[in-house]
Amino acid sequence: MKVYLDNNATTMVDPEVFEAMKPFLTDNYGNPNSLHSFGSATHPALRKALDELYVGINAKDSDDIIVTSCATESNNWVIKGIYFDKIARGDKKRIITTAVEHPAITATCHFLKDLGVELTVLDVNDEGVITPQQLRDAMGDDVALVSVMYANNETGMIFPIKELAKIAHEYGVPFHTDAVQAVGKIKIDVQDLDVDFMSFSAHKFHGPKGVGALYIKDSQELSSLLHGGEHMGGRRSGTLDVAGIVGMATALTLANKYLEFENSHVKSLRDKLEDAILKIPEVTVVGKREHRVPNTILASIKGVEGEAMLWDLNQAGIAASTGSACASEALESNPIMEAIGADKDLAHTALRLSLSRFTTDEEIEYAIDEINKAAKRLRAISSTYAYTPAGHISGL
Repeated sequence: MKVYLDNNATTMVDPEVFEAMKPFLTDNYGNPNSLHSFGSATHPALRKALDELYVGINAKDSDDIIVTSCATESNNWVIKGIYFDKIARGDKKRIITTAVEHPAITATCHFLKDLGVELTVLDVNDEGVITPQQLRDAMGDDVALVSVMYANNETGMIFPIKELAKIAHEYGVPFHTDAVQAVGKIKIDVQDLDVDFMSFSAHKFHGPKGVGALYIKDSQELSSLLHGGEHMGGRRSGTLDVAGIVGMATALTLANKYLEFENSHVKSLRDKLEDAILKIPEVTVVGKREHRVPNTILASIKGVEGEAMLWDLNQAGIAASTGSACASEALESNPIMEAIGADKDLAHTALRLSLSRFTTDEEIEYAIDEINKAAKRLRAISSTYAYTPAGHISGL
């Protein structure tokens, strides 16, 4: 059996999404900026898709939703745009973020730190989130931007975005959220959240890879990251990927349609898998279920290296991960586990399992059996588990 439990890395394209995209790959392939009929033939579908994106996140007509290549681009655009608009000009000097952001945020912030930006990184609690009071304590007149993810890509923990945005606004500071792991899993209402910027990516909710978006409240000023033509009202240059935009809009519409299913069927399968893993002795799962998106588990199985577990599961046809796919080539301890206070040995045992609405009960049953087998085998050969006496403390 093949079982895909790495949906936080990417999802399969929904067949309905693929069917919606096909005409714009083969028949209506014209450049939408061309004046001839091949270009203009794409306009009705493009307008419809953009309208669906606005409806999908409850944006206002006065807001902008700018299509990008992915959320990494959207995140870079916000942070670097704020740098050019507020920091490079000397108005402000500090960006506030958290210790558990996606590399698209942390790497960009550290790049700007080398250019003189002051960076305040808020530590998370043992649940893997920050509190509104932490942000309030860190705020000041020198802050140019607050950027906090909506849901963590590894733990699935949901941050109190509405409350955090309100605090930032009390100081007149724009608030950005990387909502990649929230869109399509929980209800998104940007008017209720009152965020200034929000990034998301189609391939996380059964849309195509290579297309994402940046929501900009009230079309406010933000220096462009890409310059060239007058695409997207001059805010983001580059020929529009009509098939990708149609695919993203269709995927978002379907994701919202299946939200109740996500919070019942998917959550019940996630809980079944989590309950089974917790029956293995000395297992920890990060974060309370009710505070997580409904599809995600980050577990630590003591004495079992995460990469070794992935090897065994892969041999059994099961796809999982030890954390973010964007950092998968670095075989280091899981930084999220370390951020919540786990020691390095435990942080090396991280196993992330993420489901989708296409996951079946039979697949979960199979995964439970294989995880149990792998844990038993790997613990039997683990020098840190099988051969270490209880309570032993090394003097080395």
